[in-house]
Amino acid sequence: MAKMHVKLSVNGRAVEGLAEPRTLLIHFLREELGLTGPHIGCDTSHCGACTVDLNGKSVKSCTMFVAQANGAEIVTIEGIANADGSLHPLQEAFRQHHGLQCGFCTPGMITRAWRLLKDNPAPSEEEIRFGISGNLCRCTGYQNIVKAIDAAAVELAPKKEAAE
Repeated sequence: MAKMHVKLSVNGRAVEGLAEPRTLLIHFLREELGLTGPHIGCDTSHCGACTVDLNGKSVKSCTMFVAQANGAEIVTIEGIANADGSLHPLQEAFRQHHGLQCGFCTPGMITRAWRLLKDNPAPSEEEIRFGISGNLCRCTGYQNIVKAIDAAAVELAPKKEAAE
């Protein structure tokens, strides 16, 4: 099959490469770009381990062709950390509140939560639970994941000036 030229912005960096049109986005990210944060879990879009942010929306990269993402802006878990390499407040909250155990779902879960907090900076517990409902975790029972996302929302909230 003939390969196509693909241009993307991934984690703020312009990238390009050749890929068969039927190549899944997850495989392009992992195999061509070396970004192994997004995980291959179920290959059916059920688990969410492959979640990335594409043009401001969470998508399951295991069921999207790289041809469909051509020209898109993509953020993976690798692009969420601060520029100096320190953890983003959401990543730090997952660490502090034990929002991970085996870590397999964590990149997709954090990437989804990152988009959730961009779209809704102060979600309720119910909104957090609904917002991550497309991402499965077999270890934590979600309680600590929800606590971590809530803590990150508080940390990321604009600080109100003290009343004078």
